[in-house]
Amino acid sequence: MEPGNKVSVAESFSRFFSVALADQAEQKDLVYRIRYRVYCEEFKYESTDHFPNQMEMDDYDKSSLHCLITHKESGMPAGCVRLVPADGDRMTSPLPFERYCSESLNVEMIDAMKLDRHSVCEISRLAVDGAFRRRSGETLTRFGEINGFQFSPQEQRTFSSIAVACFFAATVLTEMVEKTNVFAMMEPFLPRMMGKSGIHFQRVGKDIDYHGIRAPYFITTQSALENMHPELKELYQWIRANIYK
Repeated sequence: MEPGNKVSVAESFSRFFSVALADQAEQKDLVYRIRYRVYCEEFKYESTDHFPNQMEMDDYDKSSLHCLITHKESGMPAGCVRLVPADGDRMTSPLPFERYCSESLNVEMIDAMKLDRHSVCEISRLAVDGAFRRRSGETLTRFGEINGFQFSPQEQRTFSSIAVACFFAATVLTEMVEKTNVFAMMEPFLPRMMGKSGIHFQRVGKDIDYHGIRAPYFITTQSALENMHPELKELYQWIRANIYK
């Protein structure tokens, strides 16, 4: 294929998936059902007994902003993510990572940043449904398998972009609500994958076993936007345009 005919990541992804702010009850239910399938059924991070309605939820969801990625042809929810805004100080109104993973944090490093608490948020509950985490012919890994759904090779090549698209959607939300000092508890693969995209997180603590082995990371929205590769900036702008509809 000639270089001029190469299809961009944004063009490929937008052909097969839609991205939206999940601000309606029905959309949020779809988000919670993805999380239930991934966190409860697949990886057993949470007990299914705690969620008899098959929707994984917690106390932070009401104050959070949520995004949903949907496979266009099938209508299947493919991925989700949320932004949890800081509301009050760390002691009286901790973010999820501060409440559940405090022993992993380098508090001195974080305090030295002297962040305005009103500008702080946490990106969390990033999940990609198992049906979209394995290409045909790959060996079975912790990322799951297709589970019987039939996807074209062109579609399958876009699956690896879903997690990146979730992070980009959350980054759009940080712009939207002006919470641009961003924390996240992440498994090692995500910072490595984002680093290949030019987006580099600062590690601000040690590993902890919380929904799998994770560590706390920090990034600013400005840094993410300034350093992402040009081709991915096109994907980001497409996601931004869809969320701001």
